[in-house]
Formats: sequence, structure tokens, C-alpha cells
Amino acid sequence: MSNASTKQWRVPSGLIVLTLVPAAAGAARLQQLATGRAITPENARFVAEPLPVVAHIISATVFCLFGAFQFVPKLRNAGRKWHRITGRLVAPFGLLAALSGLWMSIFYKHPAMDHPSLVPIRLVVGAAMVISLVLGISTARRRSFGSHRAWMIRSYAIGIGAGTQVLTSLPWVVLYGTSATGVARTVLLAAGWVINLAVAEWFIRWPSPAAHGVQHNDRRGQQTNHLAARSSE
Repeated sequence: MSNASTKQWRVPSGLIVLTLVPAAAGAARLQQLATGRAITPENARFVAEPLPVVAHIISATVFCLFGAFQFVPKLRNAGRKWHRITGRLVAPFGLLAALSGLWMSIFYKHPAMDHPSLVPIRLVVGAAMVISLVLGISTARRRSFGSHRAWMIRSYAIGIGAGTQVLTSLPWVVLYGTSATGVARTVLLAAGWVINLAVAEWFIRWPSPAAHGVQHNDRRGQQTNHLAARSSE
């Protein structure tokens, strides 16, 4: 592969690696539910109502893995049909991941390691992901591709938060030999989402050639819509 081809896969490859750890944990959870292992305080809520967590694990994994390929410039720019098809797959799974996450935050009994402050943060983050996806879909339909790109990147940044949270929680495990609990856990998990959204905003504003191409297509789409509106008058 050329240097240019290798370079364009750096971001997607990093996102895929970031997805693998929570995806592996989710697969272990699915296996645990399928094989009917002993009920513990940690998994009792999932055993009692498995459908929400199963939907969340599957949809979040699909959203994060397939979403990573949307960051490959060659696939996004040269293969627009591919981009549209996969986008129509990714967006519904993203909505399902966000909505199932909201359901679990509201209705599941919270484990002892979680501080009550984590619930409102999860609700705000989940709602923000739903809103970002809805705006991403609506702006694509209006052919406002620059706005579509920005909102979909924000939704992806939230959706892949579990991967970053592994990294933000790791120093605590190294220092204390156990997972964080209480307020410390809230801070570490919230840090994962904050970092992702900060990187997302930087990426949205980064003056890359691909971004300029999106802005050009955005203006062209707006001009097309304007001409269509004038012709219908």
C-alpha cells in the first residue's frame, strides 16, 4: 500500500481497536446470558430482563465497527453509494444503541459501584446521541452534507465512549488494583465522553481536503435545493 493509502486508514484502524475491548466484553456478556451461568448481584438485572442489554451490545458494536469505515476518505468520497448504504445501516443501529442505553439507565437497578451522579450524565449523553443522529439524518436528506458530517461525527464520538472509558479507567486499576467506584467512577467515565467530544469537535473543524470536499458538496446541495424551490414557484 502507498503512504497515502496507509495514512487514510490510521483513524479508522484506531477506532476499530478502540471498539474491540468493549465489544469483547459485550460478547462475553452475551455468552453468559446464553449459557445461563450463575446469577450474581452484578448480572442479576441482565438475567431478569436480557432484551435491552442484548439489543444494546449488538447495536453498539455494529454502530462502532461499521461507523469506523465511514472515516476512510477513499470509501467516503469515491464510493458514495457504499457510504449511503452503510450509513443507512449505521444510523438505525446507533439510534437503537442510544435508546436501549437510555432504557437501561432509567429502568435497570444500578450496581453498587455506580454513584447516583452517573445516571443523569448517562441520560444527557444518551439523549445527545439520539439528537445528533436525528439531526445527522435530517441534514443528509436536506443535502446539507457539512452539517450531516458534523452531527454524525458527534454521535459516533458518544457511541464509542465505552472504548475511551477503558483507557480513562485503566490508570485507576493500575494504581489501586481494582476498578473505580462511586464518584471516582463517575468522573472517569464522564472523562471518556468529554475527551471523545473534544476530539470530535477538533476533527470537524480540521481543514482537511476531505472536509473541503464535503463543504463544496454542501454548497452545491444548497444551490440545488434553492433552484428547485425557485422552479416550483
